[in-house]
Amino acid sequence: MSKWIRRGALPAVCLLALAAAGCGDLVRQGHGPNLAMVTTMEGSSGATPGTWGGTLSSDVVTYVERNVNGAQVRVPTIFGDSGRATISVDMKDPATAPTTINTVTFSRYRVTYRRADGRNTPAVDVPAPFDSAVTFSASPGTPGQAAFDLVRNVAKQEAPLIGLVSNQDLITAIATVTFYGQDHAGNEVSASGNIGITFGNFGDPD
Repeated sequence: MSKWIRRGALPAVCLLALAAAGCGDLVRQGHGPNLAMVTTMEGSSGATPGTWGGTLSSDVVTYVERNVNGAQVRVPTIFGDSGRATISVDMKDPATAPTTINTVTFSRYRVTYRRADGRNTPAVDVPAPFDSAVTFSASPGTPGQAAFDLVRNVAKQEAPLIGLVSNQDLITAIATVTFYGQDHAGNEVSASGNIGITFGNFGDPD
């Protein structure tokens, strides 16, 4: 009898180990109890900071009046553009009451760009994707909001945006911003949102 138990116990132990390993995989893959969603995504041109909209007109170069040796001179200046997102967090199971452990803290984000015509080669057809850091929290019933770099100023010094400085061409793209974080139990959580951007050399503000 004891011999049979020992033989039968091994599969049981293996099943428990596999179950534990599977649970770890689920945690790493973000299969926790929380569901995060980007509810609003806005953009603000660096040429007119603080003016937010559901789409963004990104000026690749802005002429700004500056005092140079006592004279007012219009100087070409490059500004990055900002984004602002609101993220809500809900329980996947509506019957589960949330606790403080369901608070999600986001720590980084990634921005990618694509064009409707399918020409999406980074640094050729659209700006190169990038990753950066951000820190904010959201919990069930209490959305979180964060501002972040949506178009970096360095992107306006690289292809394809730098080519727009000397012509009247426009590039229309969709930016996808994905935020990554963890709830307070260590489960990985992510949420993505989109915003339309038109890149060009637009008229400058007075």
